Amino acid sequence: QVQLVESGGGLVQAGDSLRLSCAASGRSFSSYFMGWFRQAPGKEREFVAGIKWSGTGKLYADSVKARFTISRDSAKNTLYLQLNSANPEDTAVYYCAASSSLSYSYYTQSRWYDYWGQGTQVTVSS
Repeated sequence: QVQLVESGGGLVQAGDSLRLSCAASGRSFSSYFMGWFRQAPGKEREFVAGIKWSGTGKLYADSVKARFTISRDSAKNTLYLQLNSANPEDTAVYYCAASSSLSYSYYTQSRWYDYWGQGTQVTVSS
C-alpha cells in the first residue's frame, strides 16, 4: 500500500522558517517525480515545487522560487520542503504527491499525480 505522509506543519510568524517532510512508502519511487502542492481556503490547489526522486530536475513556482527549497533523502525515503521567509500568503494545506508521468510539462498540474498525502497545515501569522 502506497503511503505519503506529510509532517512538519504548524503556526509560524512572518519571516520564520519551517521544514515540511513527506515520508514515502509502499513502492519504489525511483522513477517518479515528487511534488509539493498547496491549497489555501477558497482557492484551487497549486503547484509549489517538485523534484525527480534521483534528486535532479528541480522545479519551482515563481511565487516561491527565491524562498523555498525542495530536496529528498533517498536513504530515508523522505521528501522535504524548506520554507524560508514565510509570509501570510503561504498559509495553506501542503500536500506531497508522486507522479509517474515522464513529461515536465505535466508536473505543475495536479491531475497528473498518482499518489497524494493527507496534507499538513501551515499557518503564517503577520
